[in-house]
Amino acid sequence: MLRGQMKALMKHHRGAGGRLEEVDIPTLRENEVLVRVKATSICGTDVHIYKWDEWAQSRVHPPYIFGHEFAGEVVEVGQKVTNVQVGDKVSAETHLVCGACPPCLRGQYHICLRTKIIGVDTNGCFTEYVALPERNIWKNPKNMLYEVAAIQEPMGNAAHTVLSGEMTGKTVAVIGCGPIGLMAISIAQAAGASKVLAFDVNEYRLQLAKRMGATIVIHSIKEDPVKQAIKSTGGYGVDVICEMSGNPAAINQAFKMVTNGGRVSILSLPTRPVEIDVTNDIVFKGVIVQGITGRKMFSTWQQVSQLLQSGKVDMVPLLTHRFPLEKFEEAFVLMIQGNCGKVILIP
Repeated sequence: MLRGQMKALMKHHRGAGGRLEEVDIPTLRENEVLVRVKATSICGTDVHIYKWDEWAQSRVHPPYIFGHEFAGEVVEVGQKVTNVQVGDKVSAETHLVCGACPPCLRGQYHICLRTKIIGVDTNGCFTEYVALPERNIWKNPKNMLYEVAAIQEPMGNAAHTVLSGEMTGKTVAVIGCGPIGLMAISIAQAAGASKVLAFDVNEYRLQLAKRMGATIVIHSIKEDPVKQAIKSTGGYGVDVICEMSGNPAAINQAFKMVTNGGRVSILSLPTRPVEIDVTNDIVFKGVIVQGITGRKMFSTWQQVSQLLQSGKVDMVPLLTHRFPLEKFEEAFVLMIQGNCGKVILIP
């Protein structure tokens, strides 16, 4: 049994920032797996926690280890673990679900009423070792890069958003080209979209959007997003909207540019209520509106893994920056500035 201490990035107090500390290596429960973290990536949620915004203040309870996107190698398994072995290369589903509430009993584990999230409600992966229940472990192909394997969890969010409805031959708008929006662009192309429009206000990320396969990129301040979307779809409007920005104005624009009978899938988390013209932009247009949370357990993981293995989706261009865990402050500054794709931390 592994004993000793490990370095860990702690959300050490109820305030901005984080602190690198030495903590005990986790002791395994009988149904858990201990993973040596090889690569971990920073999520927008981690930025909320690091900045200590209103959402973080209402949700997390320091001190604890944060971070939830990672890949690594299994170094120890509990007595009742049967399907995971020492040496397996793995990632993890980050939602800890009860398995007993009505959504879980319907097989909708991703909307479990008692969900806890690794690195938000429990200790996370910005560290050298992380212990997780066996049922949350996802085995990776031996030839998959750890850095790519580490971003399958957020890629699952993108896949869940894009693939929640018919995609073949559809025009698609991705609003918000943060890392998950950029992933959605590639997934939409791989799924057979006829055209993918990418919207953002950050020039760096619009250029990344081109690299990830966007047909048209639109700067949402320099151009009128709705007019450009209507023009780019022959005057009919966009078939599928993937809302990733969380910006109230952008969300309103999404409902203006969607075609009659189209779909608006919303993954973003607006920080305040959003006013929408429900009568004209939803009801009279017959629009399908979907809220997207997490990943379907585990069908979305299968889609993500197979897309990566097929070569139809390449996430390597999205991995723009790498830092040792000790340089976490530089990494978070870069994330806050937004001139990056996915930022990787190496413990």
